[in-house]
Amino acid sequence: MNNKVSIKSIASVSPLGIKENEIWQKYLGDEHCLEEREFGEFKAMVAPLAEGAKLEVEKLRVSDQKYKALDDTVLYAMYAARMAMKDAHWCSDDNFGVNMGSSRGATALFESYYEDFLSSGKTETLCSPTTTLGNISSWIAHDLQTKGPEISHSITCSTALHALLNGVAWINSGMTSKFMVGGSEASLTPFTIAQMKALKIYSRETDAYPCKALNPDKQGNTMVLGEGASVACLEKGVSDNAIAIIEGVGYATEVLQHNISISTNAECFQRSMKMALGNTSPSDVDVIVMHAPGTKKGDSSELNAIELVFGNQQPALTTNKWKVGHTFGASGMLSLELGIMMLQKQKFINVPYLNSNKEPEKIRKVMVNAVGFGGNAVSVLLSL
Repeated sequence: MNNKVSIKSIASVSPLGIKENEIWQKYLGDEHCLEEREFGEFKAMVAPLAEGAKLEVEKLRVSDQKYKALDDTVLYAMYAARMAMKDAHWCSDDNFGVNMGSSRGATALFESYYEDFLSSGKTETLCSPTTTLGNISSWIAHDLQTKGPEISHSITCSTALHALLNGVAWINSGMTSKFMVGGSEASLTPFTIAQMKALKIYSRETDAYPCKALNPDKQGNTMVLGEGASVACLEKGVSDNAIAIIEGVGYATEVLQHNISISTNAECFQRSMKMALGNTSPSDVDVIVMHAPGTKKGDSSELNAIELVFGNQQPALTTNKWKVGHTFGASGMLSLELGIMMLQKQKFINVPYLNSNKEPEKIRKVMVNAVGFGGNAVSVLLSL
């Protein structure tokens, strides 16, 4: 990447909470945020929003009559966007762009509207506008009163980092100097979880850590769903008060062998990580925040790719999915938030059941990975 881009702020609403110190304290502990809940005819482990975060989102919902009909996916994103804008010291007159994505979109609303349709043969007036994927960015732009470009997309689980790619591209094109990017997911619904169970990837573990992301010794798939949103504010160049610098970005898509497959050695990750590195030596990367969804194939293929790219210079490896679950389209930005926090605090957040994982003496550069169905990989290289 020829021109570096500053991250002026990042904010999130997740199972970890909403405030930076609260989130960091949760990361310092070995406890996860997963709990068992009932979903109609079955139970499943999930990672719901922290209680305080849920209360704040509900306050947002009732603050405006127009917001009452919106899906949680939109409200989570709006809340995080407000915090990110405030922390970046942006104003509406900046006319920054907005690119917010979601893997599933307005899942709960869609399921509710469709259930009504099956019983009555009719649907409500607001059904269509409130369940479109573009609903997220447009409502953020409305709420923040920016007149910049609005982009929404779904690239499944790499959605948030693809939004970051778009923001970097817009900034480096010279078309704008500021872009708000991120992802949001409110997927803890019966139909969504049933879909993951049908894929045979959902966790059946009942011990201390139901999601065993990055554990090479796990006997089966252990993915657990979480919910949340995370938003970052990007600016052109290197700013003195940036919280992190984007030094490189990489992306790649594999030739599809199966609807959900990724190759054994994750060729997409190999290419995305090499692109993000650019002229940076692999030995200069201290930490990789892995995508690591907790599935046997997903975890092992990414580990294989890292070994092939970094060889005996392999950085320390970590992930947050054992703690917050897999938040689909928001997951990449929540991983980015963890990467930024480790850079700022100079503290490596380990996975508690990986006793053999090394810890870096100093954290200077962090790589963050994400990938979606079909091998849509993104890698981002961060520094202070």
